[in-house]
Amino acid sequence: MRRNILEIVLFLTLFFVGCQREKQREIKTIDINLAKPNSAEETVNNHPDSLKRLKIAISAMTSPKETFAYYKYLIKYISEKIGTRIEFTQRKTYNEVNLLLENGQVDFAFICSGAYVDPAVRNKVDILVVPVINGKSLYQAYIITPKGSGITKIEDLKGKSFAFTDPLSHTGYLYALKRLYDLGETVKHFFSKTIFTYAHDNSIQLVEKGSVDGATVDGLIYEYLKKANPERVKNIRIIEKSEYFGAPPVVIQKNWDPILKEKIQKVFLDMHNDSTGREILNKLSIEKYVYGNKKDYLTVRKYRDKIQK
Repeated sequence: MRRNILEIVLFLTLFFVGCQREKQREIKTIDINLAKPNSAEETVNNHPDSLKRLKIAISAMTSPKETFAYYKYLIKYISEKIGTRIEFTQRKTYNEVNLLLENGQVDFAFICSGAYVDPAVRNKVDILVVPVINGKSLYQAYIITPKGSGITKIEDLKGKSFAFTDPLSHTGYLYALKRLYDLGETVKHFFSKTIFTYAHDNSIQLVEKGSVDGATVDGLIYEYLKKANPERVKNIRIIEKSEYFGAPPVVIQKNWDPILKEKIQKVFLDMHNDSTGREILNKLSIEKYVYGNKKDYLTVRKYRDKIQK
């Protein structure tokens, strides 16, 4: 069991530090049952209907093969702490998760900074918490290219192929568009070919293999891969790092039950003071969770507004 948990939390690092997953449209839902934690199948049909059920959505930023099983344990931890069942829903893209929030179909969600500044969602949710990593609740975009390509600055990518992650991703899309805007360029006229990979690690892999000439990715995910599996980035050069932006937040519906909201928030904020929580945080490379600040996302919002004019 301990080995399974360690494997799980290693994956979750890739989610929390940064903002996607395999290209599949299959939707998976899990209802966490505190009385029967042994398997997802056992828990789905064993709850009295009278018990309150919370709904959570996750915009994964990596491409795990067993996301369903991994998130079961994370949500089980939260659910045990607040004494409330949680139903977990996955979606392929950031926009699909945003639609769930916009329509009130989920109570809270893990999203990226670019998805948070989407006006349709920003006006519907509050930031619950944000992670602190390396002493900061902030992160950067990296623009990367293959070593030996001769590409040393963004201008050198003109006429080259380029990988984005998701249209709502800040580090995986909006930042690069803003840089092109500064150069007086557009995606259509600057790059010879572009693709969306729907996962930062997919973009990194394409650059590593030389399948594309460049990509814009979440810097924290890149640094995690560099530390955990340096072979995956050994042929990559970072040609540009952005300024710091607000880290991907956990958000909650604005008009939600304030008492339950405080309970969930407290679970996150106290994790580093709890032995089990601290072990999980250590494996996630997260120091602790803190209250979020809307001001940390003003630059992201400004970038979005600028490129959409």
